Amino acid sequence: MEIRVLKYFLAVAREENISRAAEILHITQPTLSRQISQLEKELGTRLFERGRRLRLTDAGVMLKRRAEEVTELVDKIEVEFAGAEEMAGKISIGEGALKSSAILMDAMIKFRESYPQVQYEIYSNTSDYIKERLDKGLCDFGLLLEPVDIEKYDFIRFPEKERWGLFMRKDHPLSEKEVIRREDLEHIPLITPSRLSVQREIANWLGKDQDLNIFSTCNIITNAQITVDPGQICFLTIEGAMDRFQREELVFRPLCPALELTSVLVWKKYQPLSRTAERFVRVVKDLLEKQEIKS
Repeated sequence: MEIRVLKYFLAVAREENISRAAEILHITQPTLSRQISQLEKELGTRLFERGRRLRLTDAGVMLKRRAEEVTELVDKIEVEFAGAEEMAGKISIGEGALKSSAILMDAMIKFRESYPQVQYEIYSNTSDYIKERLDKGLCDFGLLLEPVDIEKYDFIRFPEKERWGLFMRKDHPLSEKEVIRREDLEHIPLITPSRLSVQREIANWLGKDQDLNIFSTCNIITNAQITVDPGQICFLTIEGAMDRFQREELVFRPLCPALELTSVLVWKKYQPLSRTAERFVRVVKDLLEKQEIKS
């Protein structure tokens, strides 16, 4: 199975039309149709339901997911080797919406000042998703909120504390408080992160005698903030998670006693980094050392 044919398949899946895909790929329609038919024969299954629009079968959906991963990895390899002799290419970073992202951005700006040919590719998602991309070789680095299993990774722990609290509307009764205590959360409908390790941290903070009124869990809390009109619903999350998306009518109040977590910049153990990514690690470490000396 050739990479070229997988890219043909992805173009047809995206356009849902052989003619439009052939035009984009700069090949003839009969050639593209023949390539797709040969791919289906090679795999022993139909990939598309034919009709006015081409629809992916279940097998087609599965192949699309795998083909995207394969072609992305091939593109990444080509970029890395294209810049092997100089500080160039792309550095791929997965990160959540964290306060520590500001430190990472400082390092990225500083690094690019010295090596302007370097580009960055940023993926924002949960720690579990970012770890999956790291394990598949699709990300060079991940900025992860602890607690997280980092046994398979080398890492740098960032000093910034990720403070937990409530985001809520300004007219919510709890907005008048400076801090949010355990008893304040009783009967308040909440949207919380879905990561089990994070839920355990919250449960430890609450203690054994109290349960939360969970309205919803969400893997990416900013998505919930965009789609849900809070009203009486509050978002229990870290402060940085909604900084970049915060609407004027929302306010943040920290938990008391404080619940604070740290974050780590990780990369795979025993897997050589590109020359560019290796140099980037040194820049991050130097930046953190200078910040520590100043403090």
